[in-house]
This record gives sequence, structure tokens and C-alpha cells, in this order.
Amino acid sequence: MSKHKSCWLWIILFFSLIFLPFPSHPDSRMEIHNLRYHTHPSYTRIVVDIGKLREYVFSELLSPDRIYVDIYQAKLNPILHGKIFLVENDYLKQIRIAQKTSSTVRVVADLDFKKAYYRVWHLPDPFRIIIDIFPSKRPRLPQPAQPAKSGSSIIRQLGLGIQRVVIDPGHGGKDPGCVGKSGLREKKIVLDVATRLKKILESKEGLEVIMTRESDIYLDPESRTVIANQKQADLFISIHANANRSRKLSGIETFYLNFSQDPSVIETAARENATSTKNISAMKDIIERIVQNSKIVESKELAESIQNSLVKSLSQKYSNVKSLGVKGGPFWVLIGGEMPSVLVEISHLSNPTEEKRLKSPQYRQRVAQGIYEGIKEYVNSLGKGK
Repeated sequence: MSKHKSCWLWIILFFSLIFLPFPSHPDSRMEIHNLRYHTHPSYTRIVVDIGKLREYVFSELLSPDRIYVDIYQAKLNPILHGKIFLVENDYLKQIRIAQKTSSTVRVVADLDFKKAYYRVWHLPDPFRIIIDIFPSKRPRLPQPAQPAKSGSSIIRQLGLGIQRVVIDPGHGGKDPGCVGKSGLREKKIVLDVATRLKKILESKEGLEVIMTRESDIYLDPESRTVIANQKQADLFISIHANANRSRKLSGIETFYLNFSQDPSVIETAARENATSTKNISAMKDIIERIVQNSKIVESKELAESIQNSLVKSLSQKYSNVKSLGVKGGPFWVLIGGEMPSVLVEISHLSNPTEEKRLKSPQYRQRVAQGIYEGIKEYVNSLGKGK
């Protein structure tokens, strides 16, 4: 072959590579192709047909009153985007659906909270999300898959009390957890705090307290709520110390089991979940267990009590104690708990000031005292306190 022909072949090949379309990645989003509703004599039912299991969250907004459901890893059929369904009854005005982001579909129901309460749930095979709106002036029912306002939990409705608490010192054994710049290890700090908390709860409240570990042994994250379930615990408290790439970040935060789109929560969960033995094939079961978690309401209330009491306790003796708030997150150690369950990040080992404080027995005692006061406040709010 002549050099001239060879040159032309290379030119043709070059331009073919440029203009030929590259293979695209498969679209993992599920298309939502239908939204239907029907007004019955006693309520209105809205059904979003999805087909396959998808994560979702819901909440309510005011001025004007409305509830929304965000469905993740979903795309909306173009004929539905921005569509409005006028209902125009006494308690529900309209239903709206739109593509909120490239991977999130939002459904909104404009209703009157003074005239209605609602329930959001789902059915499998095929997967669909259901919104039931009831015309009533009664207080709204607690939501099984979404945090509700204090005072409305199932535990309160049934008049249940607290007798047995499982405390879970995070990490242990081959898993040191976070390690401070000075070499201080999370697994040692949280075991000490958990031991102190156990003594306070037993001496001051007379509660039965069980620890998932009392020495430097390894437990995988998912086995810890199994222990709590086997012991028929009424509360599960997992204690951890946090870390962040920024050494300037400090503060305390408390988590309950839920989904999250917050990058900081995802980062924390990824770090705490790092030693899990589960793999991607278990994802469907995981999502279903989080969606079906019936203790979100109670867990959020417990988390708020502990967070507020812990920050207050530390602030009485230490300066610049920051509250990073209460958040939902997909933590392995909380999945499967059959009781209100929370994960407390007591301070940041990556922050020089908080690492120094965590070395102090006095600080760790104050942390234990703060968590105890939060538990006590929650127990008292049930009407079962001493």
C-alpha cells in the first residue's frame, strides 16, 4: 500500500472516531408514567405508579398549606411534567407533579391542614406510592415513614414506657474508628463514655442497661441492632466520635435512620458504614427496611432530646460548643432496630480543641451526663418518668 493511500486511511479513521457516537451509560432512572387519583366519600387517594422500588421522602410546607413527596432516581414522562390535576373539594385543591431535578420527581398536594390530615405509604410489585388525604378537623395521624411533631408518636398513643436500654460503643477491635492527630482512637473514647452513661442510667433511673461491647472487641455494624432486638430493648443509643477533612469543623450532631441528600450526612454515613460486611446486592432489602422503618417518629424525638441536652450540658462548662443539629441518615448500625434508635456523634476528633477535650475524663463524664439527661427528658415526655 502506498504512503498516500495509507495517509488517507488514517484520516478517515480519525474522523470516524470523532463523529461516531460514544456508547452512553444506561439510564438508571425509573420513568414515572402515571399519576391517578379518586375522591371517595370518606377520603381522596392519590397513586403514583412507578413500577420499581425507589427511595422517597415526604414533608409538609406552609403558606400555603401543602405536602410534597420527592422520588429519587426517577424521571417523569414528558406528558406529565408540570401537570396540574384540579380536585377542588373542601379540603384538597389540586395535585401537581414535575421533574424537580434531573433525577428527582416531586408530587405536591395543595390542601388545608385545618380541614385534613394525610398518610403517605407504598405498595410493592409493582411499586407505587400512595397519598391518602382524609377530610377531618382531628389532629393529623403520625406518619410511619416520616418524622412528625412531638407528642404524636405511637409510643405515646399506646402509653408505653422505657425499662431496658442498649448502649452501643461504636467500632472496636480491628476497627479503631476515627483517629485524632495525637493518636487518640474513637473506639477507646466511646467505650469510656458508654460505660459512664451505663452507670448513670442504672444508678439514677434504675433502668436495665446492656452494652453491645464492654471491651475492645470487633462487632460489625449490622449485628448491633440484632443484639438490641434479641434483648428486647426499649431504646438503642449508638455512641461515636466524628471526623472531617476540615480540622476547623467542630460540633455535635445526632442521627436517626432515614434517607438523606445532604452531602455532609452522606460522608458521615459512609465513614461509619465502612466496616459493614454487606454488599451492593443487598441494596433492595436495605431500601425497603428504611422505607418501612416504623420508628422514625420516635427516633427523631429521642435524637432531638439527646442533642439538645448534650449541647446544653457541655455549654455549661465549655465555650463554643456547636450544635450541628438532628439529621436523618442511612447508617448500618441503625438499620433493623425494632425500637427508637439514634447515633450520637459526641465531638470531632479531627478538631484540635475537641480532640483535647475528648482526652479529658471530665469532658467524657459531661458528655455521658448530657446523653443521660436527653434520655431522661424523652422518658419523661412519655409520661413514664419518675
